[in-house]
Amino acid sequence: MSLYNPSRDQARQFLFDAWGKVKQSLMLTDLEKIAIEVMQMHPEYHHILDAPQRYMNEQYFPEMGATNPFLHLSLHLSVIEQISINQPIGIAPIYAQLCQQHHDSHLAQHDILDCLAETIWQAQRNNAPLDAENYLQLLRQKSAKTG
Repeated sequence: MSLYNPSRDQARQFLFDAWGKVKQSLMLTDLEKIAIEVMQMHPEYHHILDAPQRYMNEQYFPEMGATNPFLHLSLHLSVIEQISINQPIGIAPIYAQLCQQHHDSHLAQHDILDCLAETIWQAQRNNAPLDAENYLQLLRQKSAKTG
């Protein structure tokens, strides 16, 4: 599996494997431990994680109101990594501010997730690389609205 650009199936398999390992009380890698923390914040996805054969190839269409649980969990992991290394520079203090405003780290992560998803969508729409400065601007706007 490519660590930095896994395929859809590799990303899903990682989540299924980590979930299976925790249910069997097996040793987890550090990344799997973080993924499990995120999965535990989302009990609404546990039935999906319990059925890899059923959901490995499931399609989710936003235009039909479907949330892709694998994308959602993966975005959480991306946000947690960004915060841990403060990349883009400035995201960690914005996260701290959002945590203070919400009194809830999960809600703060969701605010950041919304901005990341918007940044990814803009990059795809414009066939351009991710715009870190625009991402930070969206984050600043989000923290200003929440405050």
